[in-house]
Amino acid sequence: ARLSNLSLSTSNAMEQALSSILPEEYVALIVGSATAIIILIVGLIVAGWVGNLVRRALTNRKLDSALVGFLSSLARWLVIAAAVIASLERVGVQTTSLVALLGSAGIAIGLALQGNLAHFASGVMVLIFRPFKIDDYVELSGKEGWVKDIGLFTTTLLTNDNETVIIPNGTATGGVIMNYSKAGTGRVPISVGVAYGSKVPEVIAILKQAAARCDAVKKDPAPVIAFVGLGASSLDFFVLGHCEPADYPNLVHQLHTAIYEELEAAGIEIPFSQIVVHNAAA
Repeated sequence: ARLSNLSLSTSNAMEQALSSILPEEYVALIVGSATAIIILIVGLIVAGWVGNLVRRALTNRKLDSALVGFLSSLARWLVIAAAVIASLERVGVQTTSLVALLGSAGIAIGLALQGNLAHFASGVMVLIFRPFKIDDYVELSGKEGWVKDIGLFTTTLLTNDNETVIIPNGTATGGVIMNYSKAGTGRVPISVGVAYGSKVPEVIAILKQAAARCDAVKKDPAPVIAFVGLGASSLDFFVLGHCEPADYPNLVHQLHTAIYEELEAAGIEIPFSQIVVHNAAA
């Protein structure tokens, strides 16, 4: 509305000034073109001001920087689009049909890019609701790693093997999201099988000793160690160590190593699956 009022007042003043020295048909062309240029200039200035205003407002709300940048750019381009349409009207372009054409083109593009738009929508939801954030250790679509980047279309993980995994946001949010950093405590569960004939109290003591070897294992809550079952070829135990989220990847390696070395040092066998075949006499 302000741009329209500005264009009307500007064009009226220019028409009065030029009508006395130029033919009427030239006056309309010059006035329309000059007004269109003024509207564009003012629109660009206002667009920059609106973009900065939106950026400051969203930054104060502590939203993700990627989302802040996207929304501030969107606000700026909406103002620029309004200025362009107003400018075209001043030079005689029928903007109603142009807007309808752009709307139809937008629908066609949306249908063609619906997969990407789904990833985009998922990215916006991640940035707003924050099921995970930068430097969280997560499992997304079967991939575990540290979140290194959250974009509008993809999320980037750095795995324990130092591999960079780029996951489309629609895929990342389409299943269960395991955020090991969210609770503030990482959990490392390990299943251990030992040979039949092993003494259960002795095995439990050895597993406790293995957990105590790992500095990253928290004392509170204490490690959970239990005899949980009679397997086909082994006595089955369960070990659960708690740690800081940042220590989770290293503790997985350290705790497995400590358990294996302690059992080996004590002479306790870790069995492998066996099949016994009896040959019946003919």
